[in-house]
Amino acid sequence: MAGIARIEAMVLDCPDPKALAGFYSALLGWEVTHESDDWVTISDGGLILGFQRVADYRPPAWPDPERPQQCHLDLAVDDLDQAEAEAVALGAVKHEHQPGKGYRVFLDPAGHPFCLCT
Repeated sequence: MAGIARIEAMVLDCPDPKALAGFYSALLGWEVTHESDDWVTISDGGLILGFQRVADYRPPAWPDPERPQQCHLDLAVDDLDQAEAEAVALGAVKHEHQPGKGYRVFLDPAGHPFCLCT
């Protein structure tokens, strides 16, 4: 498409941008690059993940189609068991619905699904 050079950032709605950015910053080892009350970004120096405050935020209830996941992150890991332990220690919750092998589904502290994948 003419005029679009790249994706600027992937942005997640949430009730508390600082808290959710802190979770993903620790999980991914990325630095906080911008912080305000309503908007926080983290980056690995190339990719940017943003978090924006939404006053009436309602988390996805996947796999319920009434409130689908909308989007999710797939995070590549070397060791699923170790990555699971680290994610849970940071505040993630392992989802009760685990539909496949080679990956595990979790919810971040704001309820967004994400997968740890080998």
